[in-house]
Amino acid sequence: MSFFKPQQQKQVVVTIVYWVLLVYMIAALLYWYTALEKQNEVISKISVSNLQTNDPVYHQKYLFIEEAKKRKTTQYLAEGFTFLALIILGAVFVFRATRRQLRLSQQQQNFMMAVTHELKTPIAITQLNLETLQKRKLEEEKQQKLISNTLQEANRLNTLCNNILLASQLDSGLYSSQKQEINLSDLVEGCIDDFANRYPQRKITEKIAESIYINGETLLLQMLVNNLIENALKYSPKESVITVTLQEENQKIQLTVIDEGQGISDTEKKKIFEKFYRTGNENTRKAKGTGLGLYLCQKIVQGHHGYIAVKDNSPTGTNFTVTFQIK
Repeated sequence: MSFFKPQQQKQVVVTIVYWVLLVYMIAALLYWYTALEKQNEVISKISVSNLQTNDPVYHQKYLFIEEAKKRKTTQYLAEGFTFLALIILGAVFVFRATRRQLRLSQQQQNFMMAVTHELKTPIAITQLNLETLQKRKLEEEKQQKLISNTLQEANRLNTLCNNILLASQLDSGLYSSQKQEINLSDLVEGCIDDFANRYPQRKITEKIAESIYINGETLLLQMLVNNLIENALKYSPKESVITVTLQEENQKIQLTVIDEGQGISDTEKKKIFEKFYRTGNENTRKAKGTGLGLYLCQKIVQGHHGYIAVKDNSPTGTNFTVTFQIK
């Protein structure tokens, strides 16, 4: 908990300074309006006192002075309300920008913690497995199990590096897309087979229509499918079923990945595609991840002129649906 206190204290200090400055500016505006209005009143009284009561046009001059006084009051009010509106608009903009920046800073901090953990774990496991293979003469079956486990951790590292690299390239606009006609059915089945080999204890059912083609990029679409399946495995019980479907209907290709986990609250459904965002509390969260998976999914889908949506699965769980328009 102590790790997050500086960030929280910084946010409190910034909020207090913000409100103090805002109140000061509004108070200063009211002060100057009051001062100008008093000055207007004094000038008007002096002008009236300088009039000669026996002057034939006294009444007209008096009305002219009163009219000038009212015009000045209207001018001060108009300018005051204009400045007040500009101050409030500027204050809202600054407040939102500051909160967004602080939230992004906190998310980046959480991301660095998550990445560090995600890197250290597979590296430690890989190192331990290799040292075991080097120092001990194991049976063939145990050797193959250690090698398989090491390859699995290497795949985790590779996926993590690819996600970070792709996120950086997409944000900077440096990613060069090379689309071609690909068999999406084979691609999805290949991803499912890969997860079935990596997680033989998990049950993944598939309903994949044959020969569905799409103009896209193989690497990105593989990353999309892998991230959705991995997300479903990560946030659902080990004994539950993951369902992956792919179908083409009404000039649309629809890919769905359904899990039977706890689901996502309606509040968080609006945030899960944000960069670095992860559901739950950062201090109590148990699931691994960096908060880049769903962000990349949305970017990849948008790059293929599609859209991704999330809804509740019945009776429990989450349903991610990706829809591509066939041109």
